[in-house]
This record gives sequence, C-alpha cells and structure tokens, in this order.
Amino acid sequence: MRPFRLTRLATFHCSTIACVLLLLFAAAIPSHAQTFATIHSFDNTDGSLPGVLLQATDGKLYATADEGGSDDMGTIFKITTTGTLTTLLSLDGTDGSYPYGTPMVQAPNGDFYGTMQAGGANEVACSGGCGTFFRLTSGGTLATLYSFCSQTNCTDGSTPLTTLIQAANGDFYGTTSGGGANCVVDGGCGTVFKITPSGTLTTLYSFCSQTNCTDGAYPFYGMIQATNGDFYGTTIEGGANGDGTVFKITPAGTFTTLYSFCAQSGCTDGNSPKQLMQASNGDIYGATHFGGTSASCTNGCGTLFKMTLSGALTTFYDFDGTDGSNPGGPIQATDGNFYGLTHDGGNEEGTIYKITPGGTLTTLYNFCAQTNCTDGSTPAGLMQDTNGKFYGSTLYGGTSTACTGGCGTIYSFSVGLKPFVETQTTSGAVGAAVKILGSNLTGATSVTFNGTSAVFTVASSSLITTTVPAGATTGKVQVTTPSGTLTSNVTFRVTP
Repeated sequence: MRPFRLTRLATFHCSTIACVLLLLFAAAIPSHAQTFATIHSFDNTDGSLPGVLLQATDGKLYATADEGGSDDMGTIFKITTTGTLTTLLSLDGTDGSYPYGTPMVQAPNGDFYGTMQAGGANEVACSGGCGTFFRLTSGGTLATLYSFCSQTNCTDGSTPLTTLIQAANGDFYGTTSGGGANCVVDGGCGTVFKITPSGTLTTLYSFCSQTNCTDGAYPFYGMIQATNGDFYGTTIEGGANGDGTVFKITPAGTFTTLYSFCAQSGCTDGNSPKQLMQASNGDIYGATHFGGTSASCTNGCGTLFKMTLSGALTTFYDFDGTDGSNPGGPIQATDGNFYGLTHDGGNEEGTIYKITPGGTLTTLYNFCAQTNCTDGSTPAGLMQDTNGKFYGSTLYGGTSTACTGGCGTIYSFSVGLKPFVETQTTSGAVGAAVKILGSNLTGATSVTFNGTSAVFTVASSSLITTTVPAGATTGKVQVTTPSGTLTSNVTFRVTP
C-alpha cells in the first residue's frame, strides 16, 4: 500500500490533520504565434501520471511517472523533444516506488538524483516503505542511496515529495512531508535535510518545533537556493494562522519563518503555498492553492505572490476560476515574463498562463480542448527547453483507455521565444567545472561569464564543458555560435 494516490480530488489526510495535496501546475487557449502539440500519450505500460521534465546534457528530457509500468509502481523515462519515449526503469518497490512528480537533478558527474515517496528498506514503519533517495545513470541503472525512516520514530523524515537542489558545496538539500522529531503520533510534520551524493543524511530541521506549529508543518515542495546562498521553501500547514508558511533556512540549519499565510481577512493573501522560484529582479515568486478574493471557488481560487528575501509579501495576481484555479508556481522565461499552469479552471481541466512582471495575465491554452481530452488534462509541470519551447506533462487525458480518464501526456508549447543556454550548476567558485546546455552548439567560438572569457570544449551539439574563469563575477553566461549569441536563462552566481 502506498502513502497516498495522486487523484483528481486535490485533498488527502495526514493522520489526524487534513492536508491539502497541492498537485503541481496547470495550463490554458491558443493565440497568435502559439503552437501546442501532444508529443506522447501514455498507455500505462510506459507509466501514468507523468511528472515534471528535466532537460539533460544529452538534449533529451527525463522524468518519472508516479504509476504504471510493469508493477504499477511507476517508471523513469526519457523522451526526445519530438516525442520518442524510452522507459529506463519500471519500479517494483525494492528500488523505490511511486516517485511522485518532482523533477530529478542531473549532477555534474552526469548521473541523476531524486527521491521516491514510497519503497525502500523500511516497509513496516510506512506500510510499503517510507521513501528513498536514489541515483540513476543515464543508461537506467538505479542505486538506492538512502531509505527514509531509518531512525527510531522516523526522526530522519519520511515520504519525500521534494524537488532536490544541489548546492554549490555538492550536497543535496530537500524536504520530507512526514517524519521528523515532532507530531510523532500523526506521522511527523516533516523535515529539512541535507544528503551527500553518497547517501549520508543530516536532518537540519524538524517542523512543528514551535508551540502550535507556528514554524509550519508538512513541506510538500522542495526548496530553492537564492542568490544570497540561503534556502527558501514552503509548508502547506502551520504558521501563525495554520494555513502555511514561507521559510528560510541557511545551509548550516538556522531556520526563520518569513511569512504565515491567511494573515489577511478572508485569506485574501492566499493559503497553502506551493513551489517557489527566484526571478531576475531578486524577488521570490510563488502560488497558493487556495485563497484570494474570488468567491467562484470554495476557499478561493488561489493567488500568485511575490516576496522579498526578507519576507515582505505582495499578492501578484488573484485567480477567479475563469482564468484558472489552483495555480502552480510560475517560471520566468527568457522574455522576462512568467509562465505557469493552473490545475483547474478554464475548461475545468487546467490552463497555461502568461503573466507580465506588472501583473497582466493572459490565458494561453485551455486543456481538454480536444474531444475526449486527447490533448491532456490536469497539467503537472512546465519547463522551458533551451530550444525556446515549453514542455510539460498532464496527469490525465491522452489517447489511451488503459487508465480511467487517460494515462497522461507530454506536450510541447511554443510562443516563438528564441533559443538560450542553461548552466549546470547555477553557481560555483573560480575553477569549478560547469556544463552548458543548449541547442546547435557545434562551432561555438566563445564562452563568457559576465563578460569574462572562459576556456571551453564543445562536447556535443547540446553540451559545452568549461570552468569558471579567473576574474569572473556573478552575471549571465553567454555562448557565441555561428547562428548568434545565446544567453543563459538565469544568472550564474560566482561563489567565494
């Protein structure tokens, strides 16, 4: 038995406390110069309930499917941008199971790292396993590096639903939705952890350490590392008002609650926050599952918010159902605008939206626009590939009848944005190895870090290897190719 299932009902129960299952991101209706295409429909043998995609150094997209495969415990797959899918692994429980929908991380050594919400060595404590931290080679060989709930009362955490972040020191940081030193009777309120690439885990913080859980409880989403080096994340419950928080934690484990949601009358500031991102202006942006001013949805249709690194919050946008509801956190594309998904609304099956830095929102696509939702429904993630196009997944819909409501899809969506490059990782000291991902990099003649030239090697049409040059400062990375100059989508942070 697994801890919970991803269902069309966006709620589940964490022991005695009702927790909101914040399903990831969603999408919306085509206009000028937009192209939507379903590039793969899952049929359960190759997985179902696909998650968020990651662009790897080979130019392909990698992800997990929460269910399906030979044992119906999920799969790990890769797919080309034109839709050729390869199943790398069908999970059977001994190697973890139900890998939720969070993206994996590709480390500088080329391997992928991630978490699974169930499976692992400790089946008794969680009736099916408390989750794992794993490493996967590009060829599909998986190694379980850590099984959660290895400590008495799961003080090391359980059921990780997290997006990992690999910090500049090479270690991974993440959260678990359960376990920890507190709320033991209820299964634990969650943790923040650090884990080495070899699997040595350190618990940095256990939630609900403060009276009435004013520090937050149940961190369902992973953290981000901001340009100041600290980590920022959210909890879906707890805080001063019980409706979730934004927190900050240093790499050494010093914890600060920055904001408690539902601080305004009627929760007009939102409640149950989701994944965060840091924009080019330095502020943090995110979304809330519920709340806002609209009465069109029970408990509100959700909001988008922005926040300074010190915790001053502004509601950025307020959904009303017609433009979507239950939004996922936005990403900032190379045109400076924000793009994201809503889980519901539009045709009641989710939308893709664009919102300007000034807060003007445009619905770009309504899912289930095709008969029987062959284009997909309930979108679950959005990313921008270095070719300029967006790619994402839907939990349901597609052409297969093997799953009730469809087994999900992978789609591409273009608004005409130009190619760019992406660094792996996004920070490092002088001399540190850096991989640069892109498209059509063959023949590149120059690589610069904020204007400082670097020595580089073109490894393939999708990969350049280099090191941070002496004299480099924090800023954008640029690659000059025969077809033009490509700029990195995010600032590269040069560390001491």
